Amino acid sequence: MISKPRYVAVFLMASIAGLALFPMTGDEFYLELVTHLMVMGIFAMSLDLLIGFTGLVSFGHAAFFGLAGYLLAIVTPPEAAASIWISLPVCLAGAAAAALVIGWFSVRTSGIYFIMITLAFAQMLFYYFNENLALGGSDGTFIYTKPLVFIGSIEILNLGNPNTVYYVVLASLIGCYALLGTILRAPFGQVIQAIRANEHRTRALGFNTYRYKLAAFVIAGTLAGFAGYLEAVSTGIVSPGHLNWHQSGLVMMLVILGGMGTLYGPVLGAFVLGLLHDQVQEITEHWHLVQGMFIIAVVLFLPGGIAGLVARMAGRAPKSGGEGGEPKP
Repeated sequence: MISKPRYVAVFLMASIAGLALFPMTGDEFYLELVTHLMVMGIFAMSLDLLIGFTGLVSFGHAAFFGLAGYLLAIVTPPEAAASIWISLPVCLAGAAAAALVIGWFSVRTSGIYFIMITLAFAQMLFYYFNENLALGGSDGTFIYTKPLVFIGSIEILNLGNPNTVYYVVLASLIGCYALLGTILRAPFGQVIQAIRANEHRTRALGFNTYRYKLAAFVIAGTLAGFAGYLEAVSTGIVSPGHLNWHQSGLVMMLVILGGMGTLYGPVLGAFVLGLLHDQVQEITEHWHLVQGMFIIAVVLFLPGGIAGLVARMAGRAPKSGGEGGEPKP
């Protein structure tokens, strides 16, 4: 991500305005659906940092997403609400620690070996929680009381309110996008993009590519954990399915569908695929077939993903790498 073209900035501002006004429609079902899609957008952006900018194709990214949700369930008292000032740091620290351990082993490898080792670690966590009867086993566990946000004795936010959760998730989406954008504009971001372009040359320039890749892996894992925390808060349930390879495959598909190396593209992918799923399943029971055909069409005819289509509609020919068609170093 070097700089955003003007059409990208206009598109993003219009999208944010639309999302901010959406709760005024009063439709509770779609309010919860859009909340979920924004969470998936954060999740997909975190993976795009690895795939689209660092060149690390992880197939176990759901491990951090699901782990944070389970940590929230663990720290939430049985009949009381957990404080967000305790639960959020615990969940983020847990996801970061897991990413550090998994990354320490994983980034020593590359290619198919990196894919397989990340998948193996994620499946280990999946089977641990799947067989843990104290946490609901394969059925998962409910979080009956949502975290509270207090400053002193004053309640600031009630996360049991769907509208409040919606705006918290929207603010989180904007904040994560801004954070990742800042990271990618910084020297650190330039180095990881150089690693993706040519790791051997970057190493020859004197950069310790292992440390940079590990740092990117931990940042991505922590943000995935943040998305998992928000998902658990909004839905009130966490299950082993949140850690499964299906979930990792889904978020990878969102990144590819939306447009790798764009940040906003994976968010578009989450919204397009989620809304397509919602509409098609009401028409036919074979919605998986329609969804598959749509994904194949995007891959064949939109190599830059949905973000590339946005660029074409703005009259710009998309280039490979970098946000909004901007070339990477």
